[in-house]
Amino acid sequence: MKPHHLIFEGAELAGKSWLMSQIYNYLEPKYNKTGYLLDGCYWFNCDVGIYGTKHGKPVIESYLKIFTELKNSNLLVEKFYLSDLIYNLLHRGKKVNYKTIEQQLKKLGFKIILITFPPNKKLIQSRIADRLKLYPHYRRILRKPEWYIEQQKEYLKEIKKNSLPYLIIETKKLPDNNLNNKILKWINEI
Repeated sequence: MKPHHLIFEGAELAGKSWLMSQIYNYLEPKYNKTGYLLDGCYWFNCDVGIYGTKHGKPVIESYLKIFTELKNSNLLVEKFYLSDLIYNLLHRGKKVNYKTIEQQLKKLGFKIILITFPPNKKLIQSRIADRLKLYPHYRRILRKPEWYIEQQKEYLKEIKKNSLPYLIIETKKLPDNNLNNKILKWINEI
């Protein structure tokens, strides 16, 4: 089996975590080796407040070492170098170069799944309300819907500049199992 190495990128509130959970729930049991560990697929949430800071690139380089160690395993990565690039641009007005990292990811067979949403303020407000129910602390970094739309525009620009294979998925509604199937078809699982 050639392992799946997938990076889920996209603006906040796009639905990355939900879609990743669905792909994980498919891959992990299918490729589980032991039956007593969740070793069929590894899920990395790589942001947690690091991207857009001076620590982003060194942390990404460290994760790259981990991914190299686990190169024969299925890897799902939630937000990675595109997120750091965009967070630095939007929050610090700073450009970060990730061409070398991108080339290393390409050698490891990584692909990007860019999760998007329709640029609809009511939809974003609804997702903000859902997010605040689950994570009240999100209020500290909450933005207006227009900000998330602008953030998404940056992801759409950057995905076209990257050299990794990519798939763009739009989440009009969640849950939507058709989206899972699009991803699974793209990675040749169904």
